[in-house]
Order: sequence, then C-alpha cells, then structure tokens
Amino acid sequence: MRFQDAAKDGRAVVYAAIQADPLVARAAELLSQATLGERILARAVMNGESTDADRWRRIFPSLFSSASAERAVEILAVSLAVADRGEQVRSQVRGAIVEELTARLLARRASPAAVRRERRILFDGVPAEIHPYDVTVEAAGAGEAFDCKWGARGINADVLHQLDDARTHALDEDEPLNVAIVVFDAERSCRVRLDAQTAPHAQTRLVAIEQLDTLAGPRQ
Repeated sequence: MRFQDAAKDGRAVVYAAIQADPLVARAAELLSQATLGERILARAVMNGESTDADRWRRIFPSLFSSASAERAVEILAVSLAVADRGEQVRSQVRGAIVEELTARLLARRASPAAVRRERRILFDGVPAEIHPYDVTVEAAGAGEAFDCKWGARGINADVLHQLDDARTHALDEDEPLNVAIVVFDAERSCRVRLDAQTAPHAQTRLVAIEQLDTLAGPRQ
C-alpha cells in the first residue's frame, strides 16, 4: 500500500483555488475550537437560508450570551460570508471547510506531516481509484483514509464502496487501514442515510458533527 498525490487535472486545479481561499482556513480554525452549539450555528447559517445576522442571534441566543460569545460572533460572521457566496461556490467552499477542519483536528493527535490532502491510495495489481481521498493520515502501520461531506445527502454508494475497497485491499497486503466518513451534519440524519445504503459500510466509521472532536483523540 502506498500513497500518491492526485493527478493535476482541471478539477484539481479549480478545487485547489477553493481550498486556498483564506475564508476556508479562517472558518476551519474557528470550527476546530468550537462547541457543538457553535458548529450547529455555522451549519445552519452556511446553508444560506438567511444572511440576517440579527435573526441568527435570536435563534441561538445562548451562544451570544455565553463566556465564549466573542467566538460565536466570529463564527457567525465567517458563516455569513460563506452564505453570501453564490450557490455553486458556496457548496464548494463548504466542502473545503469540512476537509480543512478534519485535517486540523487530525493534526492534533497525528504528526502534522502525516496528515495529507487529496491523495490516492495504490495497491499492487489493483487499478487506482479515479477520485482521491479527501484527507489521509500516512503513518507506518497506522494508515487512515477519510472522505468528507457537508451533509448526510453526500453519503452514497460510490463513497462507501471506495472506502471499504481500500480497507479490504489494505488487509490483503497485511496493512491496517482505518477508513471513515466525516459528515458536518447530525448523526441521526447520517444514520438514516446509511441505513438506506446497500454498499458495505460496517467497517467504515461515521464521524458526524457531534463526534468531530474524536478526530483529535486516540486513533479509533
């Protein structure tokens, strides 16, 4: 099993520009320190239903009267900036934020140099996957592959097959590989979506919005 940079095709070039947007880094840094309530606020605002800051303050009053109110104000501001993007760009920015957030949380427990983005995993005698994995942890005997989604609707058969195939191919080479899907959405919504899938996922870990901080904890 070995890791390789994704091909520099048109998609990769366009998405690299999205990932490099300072707004992505700012949002991910704030969300890496956020409480569950603040992350739920960010998700609601970034969905773009309203850019009225006062409306969101009324919906989440406890966040703006707490000891961490200053962070909530910053999260609201950056989330409104995302929501203000056009629908297509907003969707890409949100996806990039989830990936960057995942990488930052993983880097708290793994060597930052081991946490990589947009990487393919290659196995002897197996055709390479077309799409790279969003985030990988590349450590000897402790490899990990993560696919990151903004919402539960992003969970589909292609994603689940790719993760499980990588896990089983790694086992064939006596290489342990933990696989997981990270979804910036409620666990209940994700479980409902998973239950409707026939693709193999019993050995694929789900990290929903409620469990994001476990990425920074001991390897699971």
